[in-house]
Amino acid sequence: MQNEKGTIVDLYIPRKCSWTNRLLISKDHGSVQINVANVDPETGLATGETTAFALCGYLRFRSEGDMALTELVKKNDAAMSEE
Repeated sequence: MQNEKGTIVDLYIPRKCSWTNRLLISKDHGSVQINVANVDPETGLATGETTAFALCGYLRFRSEGDMALTELVKKNDAAMSEE
């Protein structure tokens, strides 16, 4: 919901899992959000910016969280190198 100024005023805005696109509801206590640092390809140093990846508890329960995070980071690296 938005007010007259156009700012979002909802008390809770659910996130989505970056891998499965499931909603991360407030009762999903197994979900995590991991911020991965962006790295400059020329120097190999962190730029100070991060990319956030959210993983749902269902994915972590099935022991597929590490595979999903690895693939998401690979996709992000490929997209960053094209820019």
